[in-house]
Amino acid sequence: MTINLYIDKKKYKIKEKNNNLLQICLSLGFNIPYFCWHPEMGSVGSCRQCAIKKYQNYEDKDGQIVMACMTSVTDDTFITINDKESKKFRKFIIELLMINHPHDCPICEEGGNCHLQDMTVITKHKSRRYNFKKRTYYNQYLGPFISHEMNRCITCYRCVRYYKEYAQGNDFGVFGISNNIYFGRTKEGMLKNEFSGNLIEICPTGVFTDKINSNNYARKWDTQFSPSICQQCSVGCNISIGERYGKLIKVDNRYNNEINNYFLCDKGRFGHGYVNNNKRPKYIFIKKNNKLLKIKKNKALEIIKNMMIKYNKIIGIGSTRASTESNFILKTLVGKKNFSTGMTKEEEETNKLILKILCNSNINIPSLKNIEKYDVICIFGEDITQTSPCIALAVRQAIKNTMNNLLKKINIEKWHNIARSNIKQKKINDLFITSINKTKLNDISKWSYYGSIEDQTRFIFSIANKLNKNSPPVLNLNVELIKKSNYIANKLIHAKNPLIISGNQLGSIEMIQAVSNLIKALKIVNSNTGTILLPSDVNSMGVSLIGGISLNKTLKKIKDNNNIIIIIMENDLYYRLSKKNINNIFKKRDNIILIDHQFTKFTKHAKIILPATTFAESTGTVINYEGRNQRFFKLFEPKFYDSDNLMLESWKWVKKLQNIFNKKNNFKTDEIINECYKKTIKLKNIKNAAQSSSFRIYGQKLARSPQRYSGRTALQTNLNVHEKSQPKDKDTMFNFSMEGYYKLNIKNLQTPFIWSPGWNSNQALYKTIKENQKPKKKFKNYLYFLKTKNINWFNKIPEKDIKKKNKLKIYPFYTIWGSEELTKYFTKINKYINKKYIILNICDAKKLKLNNGDLVELHYHDTYSNLIIKISSYVKKGYIGLPLGKKTLPLSLNHKKININDLRKI
Repeated sequence: MTINLYIDKKKYKIKEKNNNLLQICLSLGFNIPYFCWHPEMGSVGSCRQCAIKKYQNYEDKDGQIVMACMTSVTDDTFITINDKESKKFRKFIIELLMINHPHDCPICEEGGNCHLQDMTVITKHKSRRYNFKKRTYYNQYLGPFISHEMNRCITCYRCVRYYKEYAQGNDFGVFGISNNIYFGRTKEGMLKNEFSGNLIEICPTGVFTDKINSNNYARKWDTQFSPSICQQCSVGCNISIGERYGKLIKVDNRYNNEINNYFLCDKGRFGHGYVNNNKRPKYIFIKKNNKLLKIKKNKALEIIKNMMIKYNKIIGIGSTRASTESNFILKTLVGKKNFSTGMTKEEEETNKLILKILCNSNINIPSLKNIEKYDVICIFGEDITQTSPCIALAVRQAIKNTMNNLLKKINIEKWHNIARSNIKQKKINDLFITSINKTKLNDISKWSYYGSIEDQTRFIFSIANKLNKNSPPVLNLNVELIKKSNYIANKLIHAKNPLIISGNQLGSIEMIQAVSNLIKALKIVNSNTGTILLPSDVNSMGVSLIGGISLNKTLKKIKDNNNIIIIIMENDLYYRLSKKNINNIFKKRDNIILIDHQFTKFTKHAKIILPATTFAESTGTVINYEGRNQRFFKLFEPKFYDSDNLMLESWKWVKKLQNIFNKKNNFKTDEIINECYKKTIKLKNIKNAAQSSSFRIYGQKLARSPQRYSGRTALQTNLNVHEKSQPKDKDTMFNFSMEGYYKLNIKNLQTPFIWSPGWNSNQALYKTIKENQKPKKKFKNYLYFLKTKNINWFNKIPEKDIKKKNKLKIYPFYTIWGSEELTKYFTKINKYINKKYIILNICDAKKLKLNNGDLVELHYHDTYSNLIIKISSYVKKGYIGLPLGKKTLPLSLNHKKININDLRKI
């Protein structure tokens, strides 16, 4: 339906009427100042800044002032934005808001990226008439990530609305009354919510600023940006990263209406500190007499060439944290039979099964944003708050997203936040969870089941059997669980949009098989069933699509064969495998080539170390849990700041080795992508991830830097007064410069940074989100298949878990920080994330005479680790939870059994 809207006597045709006047006017290009409104959180009308004048009809000459964010649009609506009364009202409001503001823009880290600055300029408020003492506050310590400057607050209430209502955190609030309002915690301390970093972007002023990047701070206009992809989990959130002086200094959310929309998790925003690690390998090293010595590139390549002549075989070990291009080229170099995916046997098998289910079940795989549309959700064996936090945030929105039919019937629009909350009260959708221990989502779950991996698997099989008798029945299930499986099955059948979430967190192939049966059974009775099966890393899906053998099989090949070259790419084997196993196989070899961007624990075994670039210095593609190909782009050229620097993208090193005899040196990303496209049919969508390097607009490449970028000629004058020419980027459509094309609202184009005339902050984005930008599309599965087949029923049900006397079975528990491979190299926050806990059942703790907080030593084969005791009443007797992936605790410990005496109190 098209409706007519008259703004300042000019007619506009609006396709949808579901947005308020503020959002519509912004999307049409009008400058209406606002503070409390946010497109994701709706309107509350508290700041009174978006005043406009609305008229009853064309003949009405007086009109009345209304708040644009609280006003619906109807056909033949007449408004004015620039009449004298509205402008005067807005100017007075911002003057009131600014009364207690310290006016400290020159020392504020939001300066030049501040919504308050933009709105003050728009309203033309420039003269201060308030001459009395300002209100002042003490600031709070909110942890290592966020700085707090309460004196800059204008009480728009955005922060507390986001933190308490949207992210559902409970350790931050608003206190006080009248002109003495305080936003913070009841007492100082680290914010506990996994999405607290979004306060930095939510706040329109400088109350919350980025503490992590404060030491490398630069103004927005002096920062070079690039569109990128978060590397911390398999969701693939879109981010915009910023650089100055060769340092990664900024990570912002990059809007994508199908994935992360407006928000990031803290790991995605703050977890890339390893990029700036000063101890990274930047030169080529060779090991001589157990010492690493620098050597020149040509000399290193000559040594590798002689190794290739001497040895008749190359084994390549890839990585789930390396790009698709890098893994593909390594496989091309070594051959199909000699390429390892870099995953353990268990990880490899579960990922293969996940891929098989997704490719052959004809199921919906919802994007992050689409999760919010589901009304009954089951999460099996996955603590998504720790492993894939943004999925947990989407689940929280889905559970709140209830009573939509009633709200639509009584014409309460989505943006009308208070009205919707009042009508819903505390009614929520259904969430069911099975896990080993309590998770952060338990506060919104209808029912949670805590059991061993085997018991959870049996319960899932039971639900599948209730849905379809072709799935095998489960014997010896207790009466209570039979009732619950009937109840959940009934809920799933009658759901409008049911969603099943699981993954390989627990490393159980039997659990994935049970989930497969449930999905198949549910799909028969409810075609709207959605499924998310989460792999562990950013490119686990990409490596699985490329295919290869597991680390365990690879080590068997290597064990008794010294006549081979081993290339290990971006993979610390100590993260996955036991110390004893690795030392036995690699200890006395002089034929190992390591390509990595960190000095990992495995570095000591390498003969030659080739320095790789991180994602910030690379261009490549990763594939997320949906099978969605996403391109990240190089932020800067490391050689520009250090001409001796020898870092290259991993695939470029492998390509040099591939062409070591013909000495071809010039390779482009486009060439590699074309190879992937032609040679691997499952990677056919890789070309669609982004435009090629030849893409131009009006003959121009795209600018990475704002037009006001300053001081470029002076960047390195302390070293040389002669200005260096900017590096040329032959791999992408971007320039390392402010020269080039920039326009914010180009559809389907990766945007390096957000800017619009008069709007310098990232909230310029809201002016480009048209009311008709989100057309209703049929869901598209991003995995590429030739055919879809019906996957068979799985019939192998595990036996009931029986505790063995004096034995404890290890299960993995993950934390948002430190469980994956790279955040441990972020030295700035190590003291906050390096604490290692062991989770123990209360009965086992009593037996061992252990209390909460006790320090114990775990001794298992070659593993020695000091851990802090956490006692849980949820964990089953005979199980212990270990933070696998952290130092000295490899992933291979999963499911191992230890003697109860292997735990000793220190």
